[in-house]
Amino acid sequence: MIGTATAGPSTAERVRSACARAEGAALAIEGSEPVVTSLHHLRSNGEVIVAVPRHFGSSNPAMGALAWRSTRAGVPAVLEMTDHAPLALREPVRSLVWLRGELRPVPESLMRPMAGAVAAEHPHPALLDVGHTTVLLRLILSSAVVADSTGAEPVAVDDLLAAEPDPFWELETSWLQHLDEDHTVLVNQLARRLPPSLRQGRIRPLGIDRYGIRLRIESDYGDNDVRLGFAEPVDDTMALSRALRVLAGCPFLNGLRTRG
Repeated sequence: MIGTATAGPSTAERVRSACARAEGAALAIEGSEPVVTSLHHLRSNGEVIVAVPRHFGSSNPAMGALAWRSTRAGVPAVLEMTDHAPLALREPVRSLVWLRGELRPVPESLMRPMAGAVAAEHPHPALLDVGHTTVLLRLILSSAVVADSTGAEPVAVDDLLAAEPDPFWELETSWLQHLDEDHTVLVNQLARRLPPSLRQGRIRPLGIDRYGIRLRIESDYGDNDVRLGFAEPVDDTMALSRALRVLAGCPFLNGLRTRG
């Protein structure tokens, strides 16, 4: 963080935001090829509900056996999620999250009720296929790790369950695209806050949250990610727009409004 007054999100918040943004995930257990899930949702009781194709057992014997067994016993499994930048960057992966735990089947009789419970918390089109082309599994969470350009860091399950995704995670894509396409002057002004050694290259907005903005510097010598923090955390889009303009040193510019 450079010349700022606030810290960034906690590790738990980073994981929750990455989980919310990731479109898909790869579920792996020993003896099987990873299978791409169509849904992943972390519940407050510490279980991750995942949706996988009903026919996945034909190419993944170990996972197929798990899906149809009637006992409560599960097997160790890992769910890997990739957080991609919404812009066309040289290296599009912003972070990786690994959720490890015990994978258990959801009995056929409870499949639809479980889908309804998940829909109440996280409406998702994949839930419409549950019981038809899709089945649900439960991953009882035991550990979580996130890795990005700063390194890898674990987070306690209790901390993860107590955290919330960043309030702007759903708007982040449109904000970053808007900054990159329509507000290059503002991005260049933000870049003035970087050390001279980091200004040699293409500077792009990488991420934005209630604590600040991250920039990606792509140069001939490699990529660098830098966070510029706001004076204080923000909670709504008006405050976010104002904080960005103040950070860039242009508090009287027209507010940022993403295109509808």
